[in-house]
Amino acid sequence: MEKNIGSIDKVVRIVVGLILIALVFVGPQTPWGWIGVPLIAIALFGWCPLYRIIGISSCKKCNTK
Repeated sequence: MEKNIGSIDKVVRIVVGLILIALVFVGPQTPWGWIGVPLIAIALFGWCPLYRIIGISSCKKCNTK
């Protein structure tokens, strides 16, 4: 698994993930907030399966060989 998520992408995913998880406890309390869990996991691993399928990468220095 080559990393395909850059720094800015990681930060955005973590922030959005935390907001979605917080909504489960504070906001409308719907199960849709749990979508934040995979967003955080993907950010921590640095690899997005959807990016792999599409063939894009937001990590400039990760894919240099």
